[in-house]
Amino acid sequence: MKKVLKYIVIVGMLWGTVAMHAQRSYRFRVQFTDKFPTEYSLERPQEFLSKRALERRSRQGIQLDSTDLPVCRAYIQELERQGGKCILTSKWNNTAMIQTADEATAQRFLENRFVRSVRKVWVKPDTVFPRTKDRKKEVTNKTYRKTHYYGVASDQIRMHCGDSLHMAGFKGQGMQVAVIDAGFYNVDLIKLFKKTNILGTRDFVNPNSDIYAEHDHGLKVLSCMAAQKPDVMVGTAPEAGYWLLRSEDNDTEQLSEEDCWAAAIEFADSVGADVVNTSLGYYEFDDKNDNYLYRELDGKTAMISISADMAGRKGMLVVCSAGNSGVGTWKKVSPPADAEHVLTVGAINNQGLNAAFSSMGNTADGRVKPDVMAIGFMSAVASGAGGTAFGNGTSFSSPIFCGLATCLWQACPWLTSDELIQLIIRSSDRYEYPDNIFGYGIPNVWKAYKKGLEMKK
Repeated sequence: MKKVLKYIVIVGMLWGTVAMHAQRSYRFRVQFTDKFPTEYSLERPQEFLSKRALERRSRQGIQLDSTDLPVCRAYIQELERQGGKCILTSKWNNTAMIQTADEATAQRFLENRFVRSVRKVWVKPDTVFPRTKDRKKEVTNKTYRKTHYYGVASDQIRMHCGDSLHMAGFKGQGMQVAVIDAGFYNVDLIKLFKKTNILGTRDFVNPNSDIYAEHDHGLKVLSCMAAQKPDVMVGTAPEAGYWLLRSEDNDTEQLSEEDCWAAAIEFADSVGADVVNTSLGYYEFDDKNDNYLYRELDGKTAMISISADMAGRKGMLVVCSAGNSGVGTWKKVSPPADAEHVLTVGAINNQGLNAAFSSMGNTADGRVKPDVMAIGFMSAVASGAGGTAFGNGTSFSSPIFCGLATCLWQACPWLTSDELIQLIIRSSDRYEYPDNIFGYGIPNVWKAYKKGLEMKK
C-alpha cells in the first residue's frame, strides 16, 4: 500500500507475505447523463436520507436538490443485463462503478443513450496479500501511566488550547464523526477504545471483510480523537460517536479508491454525520497515466475533491490531511486537500515548527492551502497491540484537529459548516499573513469559541 507508507512513518504489524493469484477482471466508472426515470422524489427525502441528515441540512438552510437523489436503478439494471456488475454508486457524481470480465463489454456501454462516459478505474491485481489470521494474539493492552490527564496526547491538545474547551464541558458529546480510512486494526480489542461510542462500520472496498482485521492506519487515526484512558491517552473528541468507514484498498493504488471514498462520504452524509475526517490523499497511481498534474489541483478535477467539496456544501465539516510530499518531488497537497469547502491540515512539531514532510499549497487556482496546522510530528497514537506509540504524518495532524473542531461545533451549534471553518481560520496565529506552508497557522479553539459566542443567532 504505497500511499499509506508515504503518508505516515509508523511501526505497524507485519502483513502476511504469501501472495495469492487473482483472476483478471476490470471495474469502470460509468457516468450517467441524468437520473430519470427514478422511483425517488425530493418530496420524500426520508427514503434516502436519515432524519439526522435532514435536520443538519435544515439547521444550516441547505435545500435538497437533484444531487441528493440516488442513481437511476433502471440504468444500472440495464448495464448489468449487458454483462456488468454494479459494485457501488455515487449519487453526487451520478456514477456507478461497474465490474466486467473484459474491457470490450464496458466500451459497449457507451452505446446507451443514458451513458455519458466510461473510464477504467481498476484492474484486479495479479496478487493479493492475506491478512493476519490470529490478530488477537498481538493485543497485550500494555500501557504506561503519565502524570497528566491526557497522557501522551497532552501536547497535541494543549497546542490549540483544547484543554480549555474540554474543561468547559465540550468533549464531542452528541456529535457524530465519520472516519474514512484504510482499516481499523484491532480497535474492537483495544482497551483505549473500551468507552468509545462506535456507531457502525462499513467497508466500501470489500463488504465481506472484517474491518478490524485490515490495515492499522485507521486505528491510529481514530485514536487521536477517540482514545479514552485518562493518564494514558485521551483523544481530542473522546465523547463523540464514530462511524468507521473503509475506502482504501491496501493491495493496490488505483482510481477506484476515489469511487469508494465518494460512496463512503455519501454514506456518512446519509446517516447524518456532522464531521468527516479523512487522512487519505491521491495524486499518484499504479497506472502513471492516471496521475494528477499541478494544474488539476483546483478542487474541481479529482473525483475525491469534487465529493469532498459537495459534502461541505451539504453541511458537513470535512477535515483532511494535507499530505506528506513536502520533501518529495510532488511537494503539493494531494486531493481532496485541494477542495474548497474543506479544512485542510498540515503538520508541525510540538514547538510549532513546520514538519518538513508536510505538503504545501497553494491550489492551482490560488487558494491558500493548507488551511491550518496541528501536531503531525511525533504525534501520540495507539498501537495495534493496544499500547501507545508515536507517528509522523499529516495523517495524524488532521484527526488531532478534527476532534477539536468537533468539540468547537458542539459548543457553537448555531454555526454552519462554512462559518465554522472561517471561525477556525480567523482564530489561527497567521490569519493576517497566510502562506503556502503554514496556511493560516495554528488555531486556538478557545479563542474561536469566544468568537463563536459573539456569532450566536
